[in-house]
Amino acid sequence: MVSVRSVVDRVGPTLLHAVQLPDPCPAVADVVIAEPGAPAQLAAGDLVLGVATTGQDAAVELVRSSAAAGAAAVLLKPPVARKPPVRRAARSAGIALIEVHAATAWAQLVWLLRTVLDAAAEEPESLEGDPGSGDLFRLADAVAAVVDAPVTIEDTNSRVLAYSARQDITDPARVSTIMGRRIPDDVLAKFRSRGVFRELSRGRQTIFVPAQRDGTLPRLIVPIRMGGELLGSMWAVVRGPVSDERAAAFADTAPVVALHLLRRRAHADAQRRASAELLRAVLEGKAGPRAAVAELELTDEPHRVVVIDTPGDDEGLRLALLERMSQGIGHRPIATELGGLLYTVVPDGADWSALADPARGAPRVAAGSAVKLGELPRSRAEAEETLSLLRAGVVEASSGSFDGLWTALALHRTATAAAAAGVVELGPLDTLREYDRANRTEYVETLYEWLRHPGDPRSAAQALRIHPNTFRYRMRRVLDLVPLDLDDADVRLALLVQLVTVRWS
Repeated sequence: MVSVRSVVDRVGPTLLHAVQLPDPCPAVADVVIAEPGAPAQLAAGDLVLGVATTGQDAAVELVRSSAAAGAAAVLLKPPVARKPPVRRAARSAGIALIEVHAATAWAQLVWLLRTVLDAAAEEPESLEGDPGSGDLFRLADAVAAVVDAPVTIEDTNSRVLAYSARQDITDPARVSTIMGRRIPDDVLAKFRSRGVFRELSRGRQTIFVPAQRDGTLPRLIVPIRMGGELLGSMWAVVRGPVSDERAAAFADTAPVVALHLLRRRAHADAQRRASAELLRAVLEGKAGPRAAVAELELTDEPHRVVVIDTPGDDEGLRLALLERMSQGIGHRPIATELGGLLYTVVPDGADWSALADPARGAPRVAAGSAVKLGELPRSRAEAEETLSLLRAGVVEASSGSFDGLWTALALHRTATAAAAAGVVELGPLDTLREYDRANRTEYVETLYEWLRHPGDPRSAAQALRIHPNTFRYRMRRVLDLVPLDLDDADVRLALLVQLVTVRWS
């Protein structure tokens, strides 16, 4: 049997919100409608739907009588579901209290709840996979029969979730859509220019798009909505205008499709939350590699931890990145959030740098080295150290890996340790730095480039963007100001350590 918490997770936050859940969470057996004015025949484990319960006193009485019968939960619509006396009654009676979205049709909710319970009872293993995937394709076939045209069911990002048979009688744009599992960008632009997606967002029941000059056949489009939220759309390739009766029948299938999409999304959301929690435990060293392999479906090969730092407090960008990270890089990336940073784990060789997309705000992306699954916490620490270099601007890039930026990391670690030991305070370097500050000269930078380009004044001058003669003059002034034996290799090495510390610490 499935628990009330699992039912709420699988139906999803669009329709249900848990106001009160007892611990332990009760198991669900059936769905019962509490008819107004009639005694409800309740049994243990029932989900009791307060279809006509709108008053506070009636809601309190329904909660108490349901709890006395051993029911698992009472479902009410706002505002009564959140009234303090109703919540207190549920808490004292030890029964779950669930709020139903105000715009949800009770009949649709009953169908969806029973679908979830049937799936748990008949095929419990299917709840671990992609629920309703085959059903959605069968449903597309049924919808195609209603409208008498080949149909695709798509999400709000124009990705194809399912399609019907008879796609061979469509046009090249539909074939490309099926093959790529989303509407091609050029086709998408044409439909957007005709205002199709604007009409979808406005809540039109059906949208007819005439044939286009490039041979694209007409489309009849129906938005898929539930609880006021746009979940996706259905696209039928038709030969011309469709009768009002057939168009209305096509639109009437939308609520059934919406229930399937909600069930699919709710399961994906619950699975993603569980994966995120497990990934956090793995990265913190609180869960072992066996759990990662078994539950996160990671292959037994080297993986990298990738950390993404988004600029400012752009929550929209963060959510978009989480979505992109969950859609597929390498085998099956999973994502989580820790301390305001986004993390994912990808196989060695996956193109994780593609997450640093300038068009989406140019987030900084850093990767640790490729390690065995049991060493992912170390890869996480390496990724965070690499990110610190990107954040400090000492590396002129928006992405980098621990093994790829090893020279910068070595210099940074050296500078950090030397700074803590007070290395810069030794010798005559501080005199030269003070002279630069007082006279606005650049003798410290000149000395640094001389040490970086030994015996090559032209390259040193080019790095400073000055003439080689100017560079030679500056070096003579440096030696006039401070006593340095630059012929001594140890002096040169000590100076280089000091100058690296000044620049990197």
